[in-house]
Amino acid sequence: MDGIFLQQLINGLTLGSVYGLIAIGYTMVYGIIGMINFAHGDVYMVSAYLTAIGLAVLTFFGLESFPFLILGTLIFTIVVTGVYGWTIERIAYKPLRNSTRLAPLISAIGMSLILQNYVQVSQGARQQGVPTLLEGVIKFHVGTGYVQLTYTKLFIIIVSLVGMGVLTYIIQNTKLGRMCRATQQDRKMASILGINTDRVISYVFVIGACMAALAGMLITMNYGTFDFYAGFIIGIKAFTAAVLGGIGSLPGAMLGGLILGVAEAQFAGLVNSDFKDVFSFSLLVLILIFRPQGLMGKPHVAKV
Repeated sequence: MDGIFLQQLINGLTLGSVYGLIAIGYTMVYGIIGMINFAHGDVYMVSAYLTAIGLAVLTFFGLESFPFLILGTLIFTIVVTGVYGWTIERIAYKPLRNSTRLAPLISAIGMSLILQNYVQVSQGARQQGVPTLLEGVIKFHVGTGYVQLTYTKLFIIIVSLVGMGVLTYIIQNTKLGRMCRATQQDRKMASILGINTDRVISYVFVIGACMAALAGMLITMNYGTFDFYAGFIIGIKAFTAAVLGGIGSLPGAMLGGLILGVAEAQFAGLVNSDFKDVFSFSLLVLILIFRPQGLMGKPHVAKV
C-alpha cells in the first residue's frame, strides 16, 4: 500500500504541475477582466500539435541532441501558441469588452469549437503521438516493492516549477507585472494613470497561452499521444484547479493544480481509475458549494 501511495504521489505531482500551468491562464484572465476563457483548454490542445510539428521539423533537419531539440521545440511552441492567445483576445474578447458578461462567454465557447474543428480538419481526427524523448528511470525500494520516477516525470516537475517561478518573478518584480496588478485592481484608475489597459489585457492572454504551451509540451512528452479533443477534459480540470486554489490568485492556481493532481492520482490508484474524472468534477461541485472563493481566494465583498 505504501508503494502504491508513493507511486501515485509522484504521478499526481507530475499531473498536478501541468494542471497548475494551465490553471494560471484561467486565473490570470479572470483576475484582469473577470471572465473565464473557455477556449484556453483548446489552446493547450493546439500546443500539443505544435510540439509534435516542432519535434518533427527539427528532427528532419538532423537536430537530435535532447537539450537543443527540447529548447527549439519549446521556443517554437510558445511563440506560435502566444500568437493564438493574442488572436483569441482580439477576436473573441476585445470587440465585446463593453457588452454584457454573457456575450464574451458565448464567444469563447464558439472559439473553442472553432479551434477543435480547425485542428480536426487540418491535422485529422485520429489520435497522434510523439516518441519517447527522455529514456531512463530512477527506482526506490519501498517495502517488498519499489517506486519508480522516470526521467521524463522528473523533467516535467522541474520545468513546471521553474516556469511557475519565472512567471511569479515577472508578476511581482517587473514593470509588466506591476501594470498587470494595477489593471487587475482597478482597470479604470490604471487607465487614468497612463497604463494602456487594452495592451495589458492582450499581454495577459499571451502569457496564459505561453504557460499552456509549456504544459502542452510537457504532457505530450509524458503521455506521447493526443487528439483534437484533448483540450476539453484537461481544460475543465485545470479550471477546477483554478477554482480550488482561488480563481484570480496566481499562487492559488499553482496550489490547486498540485492538490487536484495528487488527489486524482490517489483516487485512481487506491479506489478506481475508471471514475477519476467523476471524482475531479465532484470536487469542483463541492468547492463551489462550500468554499466558492477557493483555498487562497478572498470572498467577494459587495460595495454599498
